[in-house]
Amino acid sequence: MASISLRGVQKAYGDSPAVIRDVDLEIGENEFCVFLGPSGCGKSTLLRMIAGLEDVTDGDLSIGGKIVNDVPSAQRGVAMVFQSYALFPHMTVFENMAFGLKLAKTPKDEIDRKVREAARILQLEALLERLPKALSGGQRQRVAIGRAIVRQPGVFLFDEPLSNLDATLRGQTRVEIARLHKQFAKASVVYVTHDQIEAMTLADKIVLLHAGKDTERYGSIAQIGAPLELYHRPNSRFVAGFIGSPRMNFLPGKVAAIDPRGVSVKLDQSGETVRVSVDGKALSIGQTVTFGVRPEHLELTDTAASDVVQPNDAPSASLQSTREDALLTRTVSLVEQLGEHSYVHLDEADGIALIAKAPGDTRLKQGDRASFRAPASVCHLFSEDGFAVASLESVEHYA
Repeated sequence: MASISLRGVQKAYGDSPAVIRDVDLEIGENEFCVFLGPSGCGKSTLLRMIAGLEDVTDGDLSIGGKIVNDVPSAQRGVAMVFQSYALFPHMTVFENMAFGLKLAKTPKDEIDRKVREAARILQLEALLERLPKALSGGQRQRVAIGRAIVRQPGVFLFDEPLSNLDATLRGQTRVEIARLHKQFAKASVVYVTHDQIEAMTLADKIVLLHAGKDTERYGSIAQIGAPLELYHRPNSRFVAGFIGSPRMNFLPGKVAAIDPRGVSVKLDQSGETVRVSVDGKALSIGQTVTFGVRPEHLELTDTAASDVVQPNDAPSASLQSTREDALLTRTVSLVEQLGEHSYVHLDEADGIALIAKAPGDTRLKQGDRASFRAPASVCHLFSEDGFAVASLESVEHYA
């Protein structure tokens, strides 16, 4: 088992701007760490640097406490599972899984034992004499994983291993990878994906990377944390918009009132006043902000539109500050029924639409007026520079 440490790591090609910038990261022993981000953010490049397939332009990369910047890939004690499987087409499953051990001059009886044990774990025992062309996509991926397992490395590296599989196989193989990590608990795992479901279900730690143009301004890493930490406490609008599907609703507004229990925001388009349980000490009245609420946190109510505070008769700041929840009332433009739940698309105000999650048997239809409650405790607020205003819960937690 081995820990991984990156200190000030950067990667640039020639005179071009760095594609990996200012990465400081610790991946502990036994940890399952997922690199997540949009296409082109550098997550595969970062993984290949750990593997030794890409050089480190600047900074230090350590594995097991040893700086490995100049150590060849074969001597780093890592095993990599590629997106394309990278199986030898002329070799059987057994031969593909044994290839690395043969190169390492491992005794034949030990090779046989390790390959058959890995085949048993991955349910490949009946396929050991087949060629890759006779296997399904899911079976080929398991062979690629088995080839890594037999080497018993300290670090497993996965480069989008499920992207070539259909939805059913992706789900099945995801469960297998999670099970294998528990079984081989001594090994650390670094896993690259753009799929949020894979990241949220597999990771102990998520490293979310910025998109290319944002890297120069903010650095490569947008936020590091446990899956639910990124979901509940995103540190920026970028993180809040990337984590979650459908994405978080964002509405521009201005600070209307600040008190010890949160901040009131008057929305620019509708004039409605909403409430957010955040620490407003660094804000000022009239400051431009962005209000955020996830579709699943908008609660459908039976409240009539006439009960909603309208812009012309909005209460004073002192009265509004006592209301912990706000109501957003819109006209339904589309209902997507997905069985267990429905996504309700609400009309656009100056190009900004809202999406709310409703029960699967909702009776809402196009043209209906609907009110949704936005609980202050689960709403978010972002300043003009895109960073999140800390929630009161976070302030109390880290005090």
